[in-house]
Amino acid sequence: MQRSYKLLLLLASVVCVGAAQDDPPARVGRLSYMNGPVSFRSGEVDDWVDADFNRPLTIGDHLWTDDGARAEVYVGNASLRLNARTAFEFLNLDDSNVQVRLAEGSLNIRVRSLGDQETVEIDTPNIAFSVLRPGDYRIDVDTDRMITTVTVRGGQGEVTGGGQAFTIRPGEEADISGDDNIAYNLVQAARPDDWDAWCADRNRREDSSPSAQYVSRDMVGYQDLDDNGSWRNTADYGAVWVPSGVAADWAPYRYGHWVWVDPWGWTWVDDARWGFAPFHYGRWVYVGYWAWVPGPVAVRPVYAPALVAWIGGSGFSAGISFGGGPGIGWFPLGPREVYVPAYHASPVYVNRVNVTNTVIVNRINITNVYNNTTFVNRNAPGAITAVPQNAFGGGRSVQRSAVRIDERAVRSVQVTNVAAIAPSRQSVIGNAGNRRATQPPAAIQNRQVVARTPPPPARVPFDQKQQALGANPGRPLDPSQVQRLRTAQPVSQRPVVKPIQLNGPGARPVSPAQPPRQVERPIEPNRPAGRDVQPPQRQVTPPNMPSQQVQRPARDVVPPRQVERPAQTPPPPARDVTPQQPQERQAQPVRPPTRENAPPSRVPDRATEQVRPPARDAAPPARIPERQATPDRPARSNDRPAQREAPKQDKKQDKKDDKKKKDNN
Repeated sequence: MQRSYKLLLLLASVVCVGAAQDDPPARVGRLSYMNGPVSFRSGEVDDWVDADFNRPLTIGDHLWTDDGARAEVYVGNASLRLNARTAFEFLNLDDSNVQVRLAEGSLNIRVRSLGDQETVEIDTPNIAFSVLRPGDYRIDVDTDRMITTVTVRGGQGEVTGGGQAFTIRPGEEADISGDDNIAYNLVQAARPDDWDAWCADRNRREDSSPSAQYVSRDMVGYQDLDDNGSWRNTADYGAVWVPSGVAADWAPYRYGHWVWVDPWGWTWVDDARWGFAPFHYGRWVYVGYWAWVPGPVAVRPVYAPALVAWIGGSGFSAGISFGGGPGIGWFPLGPREVYVPAYHASPVYVNRVNVTNTVIVNRINITNVYNNTTFVNRNAPGAITAVPQNAFGGGRSVQRSAVRIDERAVRSVQVTNVAAIAPSRQSVIGNAGNRRATQPPAAIQNRQVVARTPPPPARVPFDQKQQALGANPGRPLDPSQVQRLRTAQPVSQRPVVKPIQLNGPGARPVSPAQPPRQVERPIEPNRPAGRDVQPPQRQVTPPNMPSQQVQRPARDVVPPRQVERPAQTPPPPARDVTPQQPQERQAQPVRPPTRENAPPSRVPDRATEQVRPPARDAAPPARIPERQATPDRPARSNDRPAQREAPKQDKKQDKKDDKKKKDNN
């Protein structure tokens, strides 16, 4: 082990950009709340199972909320909330992109911040909605009538569909109908209903979280620390969090189970509602009681599947009874101890995952730590947990399967960074695999959505990878191996996704034949969310309108450049969404969005206010004599030609006068 660590640290001095591009994502989604029947399907298998709290979610993972159910998913600084009968899938989820497939139902999105290179996109059966600014959004999909309703409470977003695009601003709501040819009705946003109120209450809970002063708001799961423990100050580690209401024999990574999640491999899923942040970020330490030490507050933490050190092998199993079979054990890494992934990662990633998740770790400290193979938690009371390997790989409850350990017998056992156990299909499904779960109808599962941003390829099914995973137990396949499997047996390239193409540089935003009126719609007090979408007032196809250049936002340029409008284009009409004074608004070309946190400026473009010069062949003005400069009226800029002729006339008159004087003499 020590030799492998030294080799890794030697490679850490080389910055390899190509390898960094193959690193796993630094963030994942987390199922943080569910009420009612909520089902889950991994992107690697076809089995629907009851969803687990705290299971990390990544590309290809599905959620389904059945009748009366609700669920909440957090990704960094964004929260996504699902109402009843909602079909949800992550099409893409990495350091910069959150792309969701919403085939049915109602989704509420709250984006707290949005970086210049970050995108949030929701793809529905007839449109793709892109979040352009931080704010609150709601998308309702009614596939029976092929209508998507987008409501913007705060922020700004862009709808793309049918080869066209248009912007929705704060306080507006758009009902979009049709498929290949869409029409929309833009009105004032409906009053919040019970679903909106519940989402707003969850937002207020997050905003008032005391734990936000101790951790980064990009840390998934920090909100649940508030009601389940307390923060204390220590001399060695600063602010630490101590859980409350735990069992007497409680230790980190003991109450929960292990699952296999690609591309990270063995991943811890804790049983506690608060059990996400303390097991995927930071470190644990025993100071007379177990305390969790978070990493730096000012940086975005990098997700890790489990911050533990592993113990195993023949010497470990010989000293412990595992029922005749081999066993596996682990203990939590302490502060300043380096986490070395078992999965493929570049040296850049190894540094990031450590410096963002613990204190006082840099490259010098990494070298010093692994020249000394002691671990602070190895001898802590009850720190080591061990189970039979079949219970580990089968996703069983660790606490129920754990065996008693003579700590003196394992002090000399080798410590590794790999749990050398090959996963099975049950490892992917988890401990809920034997229970029948509700699932969406087949028509919803196979429903096609349109996407503005092409998502990455579908994940290679687990059955296709299992043999290769068995050849190197405990280590996920690296990207080159996955690509070889994909080439040998092509994976379905997401038949449920249809990319959108805008209709060339002359494309205009789609609009109804009549400009929509800004009106306030009556709303029933107990209106069920996602089932109240009204059809547009006029179902029309886009009219044939003269071509006009539309400035599309560059998705990879930061920040977007301001584009001046042509001088002949009149300034856009004022936007008035006041319900007491409804006004009609003409359709406007799409303007390039900006990613500023402040709302866009309403100052008119100076280019549109310039005075046009008269035509060259126009007749001269009738009042030319009045333009002559006089002592009491100075000449204007356009009087200069007459002003320049005056000196010539004076010279001629002087010559005539001189000639008369000579003749008279």
